[in-house]
Amino acid sequence: MKTTWKAMALLLGCTLACASTWAWGRQPIKLIVPAPAGGTSDIVARVLGQQLSSDTGQPVIVENRAGAGGVIGMQALLAAPADGQTLLVGPSNLLAEIPHVIKMPFDPLKDVLPVASLARSGVVLVAAAGQGAQDFPTLLAQLKARKGQTSFASYSPGTVSHYAGLMLSDKAALDMQHVAYSGSPPALQAILGGQVDVMFDGMLTAVPLVRAGKLKAYAFSGPQRSRHLPQVPTTTELGYPDLQFKGWVGVMGSARLPADVLARIQAAIDKAARAPVVQQKLSDVGLEPEVVVDTPALQRETRALSERNAGIVKTYGITLN
Repeated sequence: MKTTWKAMALLLGCTLACASTWAWGRQPIKLIVPAPAGGTSDIVARVLGQQLSSDTGQPVIVENRAGAGGVIGMQALLAAPADGQTLLVGPSNLLAEIPHVIKMPFDPLKDVLPVASLARSGVVLVAAAGQGAQDFPTLLAQLKARKGQTSFASYSPGTVSHYAGLMLSDKAALDMQHVAYSGSPPALQAILGGQVDVMFDGMLTAVPLVRAGKLKAYAFSGPQRSRHLPQVPTTTELGYPDLQFKGWVGVMGSARLPADVLARIQAAIDKAARAPVVQQKLSDVGLEPEVVVDTPALQRETRALSERNAGIVKTYGITLN
């Protein structure tokens, strides 16, 4: 009897230890990042991938497939077998923003499935630290003094970075020119180099440069001040409540994923994302860790964001550059 119970205990231990591995079979896990290396999605994918590999004992491959506002990455996801071996790590704007300005050969709200959100983040208005403006009113005064001769960068057309810059330019009567880039790193280089004046950038890429004294932060787009930049007022505080944007960054998969496979993947991602080391790393780079594995809830939220963004696109006549 003792031998039997010992064998059962060993079997149970193996079952619990191997559960996350069984979510993917025995094959490598591929995480597609629809953006260049060094951006928000890339860093989140690598942090998550390292923990998943540790948990499952399987290799995790992060593959950057940048271009066309994320469409290339999503096409690669949907072209792969719907077995869960290939997933995508990116922001909710892939589903709720980009589709309004780029024609897609698929329906992102139907064909792409939110698997889990890992963190949330708004965008922050930044400029090169050496440009001289110490606060938001002074920055606006400088931009107005050069009305029609200034510019704002975005990390991609049709994203919140684009929307927020365009809306600020309109509401503050700045007449700024939009300059789109393929990802935050090249856009921030243009800001630091003085080729572009300002930018609404993601917290993950902007905060380290703010802390290093290379960028100056002027406004945060969340409903409350960010704990990462508590000295920076919100756009609402500054009199621009319409410039409130906050979305999620997480894992997406094909809508053709079988329900049982999805459930196992979500369990493994939930475990990995809640690991203290992952939570700390995401917080350290300016994100607000918040793990949600409720696909229907994420779908409802994303659809609501999409409807809001559709209104912005229509109001401002936004089209692909």
